[in-house]
Amino acid sequence: MKTLLMSAAAILPALMVSATAQVAPPGEVMTLYDIGDAPSAERIMADIETLVGFGTRHTLSETESDTRGIGAARRWIEAEFKEISADCGGCLEVILVSDTISGETRIPEPTEVVSVIAIQRGTLDPNRMVMMSGDIDSRVSDALDGTSDSPGANDNASGMAGVLEAARVLSQYKFDGTIVYAGLSGEEQGLFGGKIVADYALENGWQIKGVLNNDMISNIEGIDGVVDNSVARVFSEGTRANETEQEARARRFTGGEVDSPSRNLARYIDRMADQYLTNLDVMMVYRLDRFARGGHHRPFNAVGIPGVRIMETHEHYDRQHQDLRTEDGVVYGDTLDGVNAPYAAKLTALNAVTMAGMAGAPPFPDNVEASGAVEASATLKWEHGGDAKARRNLAGYRVYWRETTAPQWTHSRFVGNVTEYEFTNLVIDNYFFGVSAVAKDGSETPVVFPGAAGRF
Repeated sequence: MKTLLMSAAAILPALMVSATAQVAPPGEVMTLYDIGDAPSAERIMADIETLVGFGTRHTLSETESDTRGIGAARRWIEAEFKEISADCGGCLEVILVSDTISGETRIPEPTEVVSVIAIQRGTLDPNRMVMMSGDIDSRVSDALDGTSDSPGANDNASGMAGVLEAARVLSQYKFDGTIVYAGLSGEEQGLFGGKIVADYALENGWQIKGVLNNDMISNIEGIDGVVDNSVARVFSEGTRANETEQEARARRFTGGEVDSPSRNLARYIDRMADQYLTNLDVMMVYRLDRFARGGHHRPFNAVGIPGVRIMETHEHYDRQHQDLRTEDGVVYGDTLDGVNAPYAAKLTALNAVTMAGMAGAPPFPDNVEASGAVEASATLKWEHGGDAKARRNLAGYRVYWRETTAPQWTHSRFVGNVTEYEFTNLVIDNYFFGVSAVAKDGSETPVVFPGAAGRF
């Protein structure tokens, strides 16, 4: 009997510890597997064919016709968003965001640049947003040619079709945060649609935590002869474009050259692909965009909004910005035969799981700071983001660390609903640190790097 009593006494403290031990949220969100499987190659191809069928979608093209030109194309996109909204009980707010541009190299005469936006409001934190964008417009060899046929099948009917398909899929779900689906105009003429929408977002106080710009997501055969349907590129800026001189000086001494919010958004996309998709790898490219070229995430980056470009890995330049023709046996032009719809569906799925993960997450941690110079341990501090309502789904926070040369976060630990964590015996000189917010269902924000360099 004495032995039994001693055993019970020994077990009791263990039971008490177990009862109070911290419980981490799930490591995966099962719904995201369904979302990743949902995009339809057939629907995407049908949308690309419809967009190509408008003949040209050049920014300077016809706007009055119902069958040809950018006016017809944007009205069709608006109608599609409204139909998707009807299917989800009016869950999308469809708006037009426009301005008149003139006196520019590629828009010399006054031209209304109109973008079509659909907003799926979040249930707890409606002003926190993630956006997926595609471009409505197309062009041929002459950037001012608004009359010649310009199919723009891959560049960028594919990205626009991906946005519509993502809206069809995600509108069947509810999220804490807001998802924005954007058809941007004027990209080929100087990224004007993005500039106009970015200004509109700032004027209306939108808290956009990430822009996923999709520009050419359906070509798998490159000019280099490589055929590849299993890799997507994600381009991201290394330092914030609107960094102040004072912030740049601080970054010089504390690090962050490869940890802008856009770069950590790219890392997040890479992780989502690894976890929730099959046969799709993400190549993170440490550049704002392709060498000496630009895309529609750039206007958002310019005003401090995190954004990346998602696209095919092997481009075929004979199929971009070309008059339809055959010369010396070489066929030029961006036509339907260069489209691979299953690949476009994969990249659409990549966008969908990323946006669902971010919109399902709690508010991002605010004012993240690191300290620990000449100490044996590093300390990370942050503040709760959002208000009490927005944080209803907050389970707590996960801290991350990696060696300074590691491209991806390599270590993490869930630390609960706290606002400070000490990394015992990790010298701050040798590692980078960050923190994310985690929902009760496991949905998680991208990692936020300390200081102004990493702030979302």
